[in-house]
Formats: sequence, structure tokens, C-alpha cells
Amino acid sequence: MIRLTTIIALLLVVLVSPRDWTNVDAAAEEWRPIDPAHVALKAPTVEPDADAEVIFWDIRVDDGPAYELMLSHYVRIKIFTERGREKQSNVNIPFLNNTKIKDVAARTIKPDGSIVELAKADIVEQTIVKISGVKLKTKSFALPGIEIGAIIEYQWKEVIPYVSANNMRLQFQREIPVRSITYRLKPGSGSLGVRAFNMSPPGFKKESGGFHSTTVTNMPAFREEPMMPPEDNVRAWALIRYQNVFTQLDGYNALARRVHATAKPHLKADDDIKRKAAELTAAATTSEEKLKRLFDFCRLNIKNTDSRNSGFTEREIDRLKENKKPSDTLKRGVGSGGDVNLLFGALASAAGFETRVALMPDRGRQLFDRKEVFPDGLLPANIAVHVSDSWRFFDPAFQYVTLGMLRWQQEGVDALIADETPIWVVTPMSPPEKSQERRSATLRLDENGTLEGEVTIEYTGHRAVDRKLLDEDDSPAQREENLKAALKKRLGSADLTNIVIENVTDPDKPLIYKYHVRVPDYAQRTGKRLFFQPGFFEKGIQALFTASTRKYPIYFHYPWSEEDKITVTL
Repeated sequence: MIRLTTIIALLLVVLVSPRDWTNVDAAAEEWRPIDPAHVALKAPTVEPDADAEVIFWDIRVDDGPAYELMLSHYVRIKIFTERGREKQSNVNIPFLNNTKIKDVAARTIKPDGSIVELAKADIVEQTIVKISGVKLKTKSFALPGIEIGAIIEYQWKEVIPYVSANNMRLQFQREIPVRSITYRLKPGSGSLGVRAFNMSPPGFKKESGGFHSTTVTNMPAFREEPMMPPEDNVRAWALIRYQNVFTQLDGYNALARRVHATAKPHLKADDDIKRKAAELTAAATTSEEKLKRLFDFCRLNIKNTDSRNSGFTEREIDRLKENKKPSDTLKRGVGSGGDVNLLFGALASAAGFETRVALMPDRGRQLFDRKEVFPDGLLPANIAVHVSDSWRFFDPAFQYVTLGMLRWQQEGVDALIADETPIWVVTPMSPPEKSQERRSATLRLDENGTLEGEVTIEYTGHRAVDRKLLDEDDSPAQREENLKAALKKRLGSADLTNIVIENVTDPDKPLIYKYHVRVPDYAQRTGKRLFFQPGFFEKGIQALFTASTRKYPIYFHYPWSEEDKITVTL
């Protein structure tokens, strides 16, 4: 809930990941001397088959008195193979538009000892994502003169305003092995506390100048596996927290009480809200009907500026007046996602329901544990409505989830009802029949091996949400091109015509693809026989699990069901 999150922003602590929040610019500090032994190195030491290895990765963290955070990064990498050269030659560093960056530089030390510096002009900046005025940018550069046996190194500083190192995440794993990773931290206030995850606790030692440092050696590479748990549950990292008497007493229940105090006035119904609620529910006879009418009104009649297809430009959104209460959202017919949800809560209150804000974790990012208190472990996410002695959850601001469902990241999790006495509730998990993938094909296979016919694919529930989020920003023509490209990737000779794509942005209807397909040489002819794969929708799809072993458990995001109906006429 964007608006409510903004209202209580000073009550929540921003998390900063040095691995993710970065930017680059021009000149750097002095380069450190090159050890001749590193130049002569022929094989990695942490993992014998590594294509490249981090010699050191140093991050200095200054928690400044002006309530801004400065992180200074210095990375040195040794290249061992051609694949390592290819993967490490291009550096892409993402950053948000509130981050100030300075002092970036990069260079390559060749095996013969010669050095090639990166020119400032070779750094390219571009915006890759824009959502509700927040820009995710990246600066990219290619390391000059990189070859097998070379050493590459780069460094940069980032300054993040209004952020403290308190509750900062320290990342200890990269995508390649690390010989040595060092954090040097200068705390702003309080004693330094460290909580490690998926690794042994890194011991910090006091240094001169108020710094504390820790060094971890021989850290193996982090390698993703298909359908693994969220990174926070498998990757090595640590949480920094300044300890004092207040942090010892703080927790999720205290957060829920603060959220309740902040949200309570916004869930009250004034005369405008009462009149609208009465109008919308006049013909409804059951609680379910009333809530559906209120839900549909908020979703369909209030323009959500947080939606990527809201129809508003960034400049237009900036010029909109702030909605200080739900009746403002009702009168103007436009608001943020948080405004939409708070309006629904106020309307439900006016209709006689008990409503609260529900704080929820995101199990797509981390598997939640009530005992582990994180600053962003729980965030205001839904409106909870008390119906028939139980709490039900509603998120009209999220466009594509049907009534009665939540985003998969919020299903089957511990939710906290914000109140003076907070209540823990487990959110329901949608059954597999709610998220279906139904595929049908009526095809003809001729004597030359050509397959041709009509195809229909239909997605509902979470299956539909996943694909609607991918398609919503694209034009109709681009959606057709994406469909063609996906089919050609597994069936290179496939030709698609008469393409129809329905309900891409409809919140309730299933997403439907229809097309006529023709695939020459689908079957292989050998004398009087034709060899072919009847499972048309699976042909050409690579196996999901190709490794002989895996390190992490298999994690299914949600239950779903599949149904294929294929008719092949010879």
C-alpha cells in the first residue's frame, strides 16, 4: 500500500544492499599495488573449476553525521577461462535515482603486466525501469583489453541520503568465488549488532577511527538453481543493527500498533463515504455481494496511478493533488494504490464491516519467520475485513488478482492485523483449480510431416497474473511478436497466423491466446513411417532439472493445474 507506506515511512527503516544500490561516475582513489603472484596465477583457489575468481572485494561503509550513507566499493577479479572473460568483460551496475555516485574507475592488468584504463566516455547510462516516478537506471561499461589470465578491477562510491547503516544488509556472495571479502563499518550510534544468515557469524573487530571490520575468506560462488527458495533463504548475508534499549523492545507487534494508529483515521467513514457505500450496496443481500460491489468499484472506477497502464505520464502524476483522506480519492476518482485500498477499507467500514490494515511478508523475497525481526519483514499490504468470525483480505489496488485471491507472494503466509492488540492470521492458499493452464490443439499431420491446425491457450489465477504482468506494457503488435518468438524458439520452422490475444489487462477474465499454426517437418519420415511427438505443447522444451545434483530444496510458488487436449488427424 504505497500511500500508507509513505505515511509511516519515518517509522520504518530502509534497507540498503551494497550489491544492488549502486551507480558510477568518474575518477577513483589510488589503485592498490598488484601482487606479481596474482598476475602469474594459473588456476583458482576457492573452486577448482571456476572461470573467474574475486581476489578481494572491499566495502567501506561510512554512516555520516548528516544522516546519509556512503559506501566505497573496490573489486579485483582474476580471469581464468574464455567463458570467464566473456562473463566478466561487461559490467552493469543498477542504481536508483535518489543515489549520488562519484569516483568510479576501472582498468585491466594484462598477463604481461601492461595496464589499460577505462575511459570515462565508455561509461553508458540508461533508464531501464520507470514505476510511479521511481527510476531504476544502470551504468554499463566494457573492460578494455580483457583476456584470459588478466586481472580486472573497478571501484566506485555511492552516497544515499536519509539512510543509515542501521538495518543494512551485508552481502557476502557473488556469482563467482571470492577469496576475501571485507567490510569496514563506522557505526552512527549505538552498539553494533550482527545477525548472520546462511553463513557463520562474521566477527567484527574494532579499528582506529571508530571503524569495525570483518573479513570472510574462501566464499564459494552463489549459483541459482531452478525453482529454488528465495535468495534471502539460501545466499550468505548478514544484517547490521545498532543495539540500544529501544531496539530491544521493538518488534512486529509494536510496528502493527503504530500502523493501526496511523491508518485508523483513514478507515473511518465520513458522510461522502457513507452515501457512496449505501448506494453501492443497496441491492446486495449478503456480505459477499456487498464486498464484491465495493471491491469492483474501487478497482474499476478509481484510476490507480501506481499501475503501469494507468494512462498517466510521470509529469501528470506529479501534478496531481495528494489525497489526504479516502473521500478525496472518491471525489477525484484517482489515487495511488494505497489510496485505492484505503478507500475500499473506508467503504467497507461504512457498510458495517470491521476493517483493519494487514501487514504481510513477501515470500517471493524471503520465507517469513515471526521470530526474525526485519525492518521490511512486514509491510502494509492489504485491507483485512472481518466476515463471519474470520478475517478476509482484499487488495483492489493490484489489478490482476481476482476477488478471493491474493498475490501468490502473500498467500499461505503469517499476516499481522494492525490493531491496539495485533492479531496473527495465516492467509489462505488458493487451490490448484484457481490457477489453471488449459491448452487445446486440433491439428492435422500430412504425409510429408507438416503439422497444421488451430491452437487455444487459456490462463487463470496466478498463471494469468504472471503472464499479464509480462504483456501489459507491450503493444498488441509486440505481444504477437513475443508469441511468435516463443514458439519459434522451440519449433524453429513454426509459422503463426490469425493471432488473437484477449484480456491482457482485464482483472477478472482469463488470458487467452489463439492462433493458427503450421510447422513443416514436425514429423520425420523414414520410408513408410512417420516419427513425431504427439505432445505438441511440450516439444522443444528443455528439461527444467538438468543437473545430476542440487544444493537447495525445490520451492513451488503456488499450486496450479494443467490440462492439455490435443487431437492429431493423420
